[in-house]
Amino acid sequence: MYSLKPISASLFVLFFTVSAFAQESELSVATIMQDPASYIGDWPSTPYWSEDGQTLYFNWNPMGKFESDSLFKITREDLTPQQVSRDEQLNQGPVFDGWQHGEHVYDSDFSHKVYVRRGDLYLFERETGTQTRLTQTRGFEGSPRFALAGDAIIFERDDNLYKLALDSGKLAQLTDLRDGRAPSESKPDEQGAFLEAQQSELFEIIREEQEEDELRTAARERDENALNPPPTWYAGSKSISQLQLDPTERYVSFVTSPPPESGKRTRAMDWVTESGYTEVLNARVKVGRVPQERNLHIQDLTRDTTYQIDLHQLEGAYDVPKYMREEGVEVDSSKSKRTLFSFGPFWSADGKHAVLEVRTDDNKDRWLARLDPATGTLDLLDRQHDEAWIAGPGISWFGGGSTGGWLPDNRHYYFQSEASGHSHLYTVNVETGEVNQLTEGPFEVFDPELSQDGRTWFFTSSEGSPSIRHFYRMPVTGGKRERLTTLPGRNAAVIAPDGDMLGILNSIQTRPPEVFVQVPTEEAARITHSQTETWLAYSWRAPKTIHFEASDGVMVPAHVFEPVEPNGAAVLFVHGAGYMQNVHDGWSSYYREYMFHNLLADLGYVVIQVDFRASAGYGRDWRTAIYRHMGGRDLQDYVDASQYITETYGIGPDHIGIYGGSYGGFITLMALFTEPEYFGAGAALRSVTDWAHYNHTYTSNILNTPATDSLAFARSSPINFAEGLEDPLLMPHGMIDLNVQFQDIVRLGQRLIELGKEDWEIALYPVEGHGFQEPSSWTDEYRRILKLFEGHIRP
Repeated sequence: MYSLKPISASLFVLFFTVSAFAQESELSVATIMQDPASYIGDWPSTPYWSEDGQTLYFNWNPMGKFESDSLFKITREDLTPQQVSRDEQLNQGPVFDGWQHGEHVYDSDFSHKVYVRRGDLYLFERETGTQTRLTQTRGFEGSPRFALAGDAIIFERDDNLYKLALDSGKLAQLTDLRDGRAPSESKPDEQGAFLEAQQSELFEIIREEQEEDELRTAARERDENALNPPPTWYAGSKSISQLQLDPTERYVSFVTSPPPESGKRTRAMDWVTESGYTEVLNARVKVGRVPQERNLHIQDLTRDTTYQIDLHQLEGAYDVPKYMREEGVEVDSSKSKRTLFSFGPFWSADGKHAVLEVRTDDNKDRWLARLDPATGTLDLLDRQHDEAWIAGPGISWFGGGSTGGWLPDNRHYYFQSEASGHSHLYTVNVETGEVNQLTEGPFEVFDPELSQDGRTWFFTSSEGSPSIRHFYRMPVTGGKRERLTTLPGRNAAVIAPDGDMLGILNSIQTRPPEVFVQVPTEEAARITHSQTETWLAYSWRAPKTIHFEASDGVMVPAHVFEPVEPNGAAVLFVHGAGYMQNVHDGWSSYYREYMFHNLLADLGYVVIQVDFRASAGYGRDWRTAIYRHMGGRDLQDYVDASQYITETYGIGPDHIGIYGGSYGGFITLMALFTEPEYFGAGAALRSVTDWAHYNHTYTSNILNTPATDSLAFARSSPINFAEGLEDPLLMPHGMIDLNVQFQDIVRLGQRLIELGKEDWEIALYPVEGHGFQEPSSWTDEYRRILKLFEGHIRP
């Protein structure tokens, strides 16, 4: 008994010593998870130029003085930010959003521009700044453009096209597209036909009334034909979209789509409501929906006929995907025609050429084709095929919104393609079919646009390093690229109409975006200062960029937050969204996690975040490395990162934690379920637990569908590997998440219960969706994450 007292005293002294000298931080979870506008400062966004190029506007709420972002401006003469008054906002001219060659929003000499404000049409005279209101209706006018002669405005209203003459104000309806079906003349049955014939034969008054009806009908038809009405076309139950008229005003094009599937959408519950009753929320469909037929129609106003374009005349339209051939999936040859849909046609400014973008529902093919509207024939200009899926900067995952347009010569169409392995800028001569690559190299091009004279390209690029973004100009035919921005980090630039001034949102790792202005290639001037004194008082770390060698020999980029006094533990962070980039030199979209990583480093943790395979910014092969197996190569990069930590910092796997949200939560689950020997604990936030229950657009690109590729879903879904859980696991989830739905985590919880697993917990957030909003929720979530790491991986 006596001998135990000195030992107890020694243990007390040891405990006291460790506690007294454990690392502390100026930061706390409650501090960094409070409203960012109050703590960091509300940084500006969305800069744009006025049409005359003399004023730069941007949204901003400096020091949180206003209830929401307000509109601010600077001028070339006065760089002091001034808040724009309400009256000025209501009477503001059009936004300059590029010269939009071929879209006819300007007249031929760029002296006037037509635009929409609050559903009405306006005409802007660029030299004087005069705005003329053209319409004032309860309806919504949209998609305005000048007629080829410049004497009228063509626009869309209620799924029909109209033409407004600028000199007389005459309004003419150009199309007559209607819902429902064409009325049909009812025919009597046999008995009724006999009686009608008998009445006409017996009574003269009946015959006179019939003759008068025929005369009235003939007169009405003559009057209508004299007015030259547009042909009537009935859409039935289908909706109409992409309605447009070619510049020569002969061809109307539109797409018809069936109504959305009913009864297939998922449901969620809103639990904390004003009424006290739970409310049902309609959400998305699950992966595996039946493809919808979206048909392109051409209406020839000269021939008064409407016909559908057969998209399947394109080469490869009937190809069976490679994965189905390899897996031996039985394909009925009579039903192997893939679902195709189109965007466009995109007309040259002179109306002589039309280009159509055609995509497959499985997103493994994209065609650019020249359309002959008179015959409906398609001539192939470019085909991009990918056995994984078509995507990349300037190339939408699901069609539409892709980069494309005409050069001023009306013969060359420009587009972006990943044919070289990175998304680059191309042109194709629509008359000869010759394709020319304008940019090349191990980098990507973003948002190309042309100068007013059409001789110069402006675009953002990652040339030099995937971690940076700079703004460039280049001759229209390609060649030498000149970098215009000079600031370090990430630059999102908008160029003034004259090309002589840049408005820039620039950020670095330790500072959110701020507005700068710059004469190209010269020194930039900072316009805004948004950070609070409280935020600036802490010495925020710039993480070190490294590359570690993965097990397949590829060098993988990562950020490292190194502590001054290591505590013998490390944390791996996994970004969400799959296809996004987090290892770069700008302000992270994960700014809360950035602050949390500073706190962890203060406490002695090594923190590493990885741009694993599937991340954006590194080209096609990096993006598609997860095809048919999420939780394969992407997870292996984190296994390799764990081994890198052990080799570099001497930290064993039991002292390495992993966490992330959404896709990052999914990787965390896969890490703890399938590779537990490399990790000591994990926090899976709003995580996908079973890909068969996620949305169609994202999932079907990577894993195809459960009906056609069950193997891909089986090996990619964490719920199938839950028996492998060995380490402590935290799973926070919002209960009104309409993206990764609450059902996901409930199903996994039940699976873990049935498996008899221990040391796991689900943290519920009743008022939160996929992206948390309330500071109290953020604080509670990250306190739990910190407690997990402090209690389980810290030596």
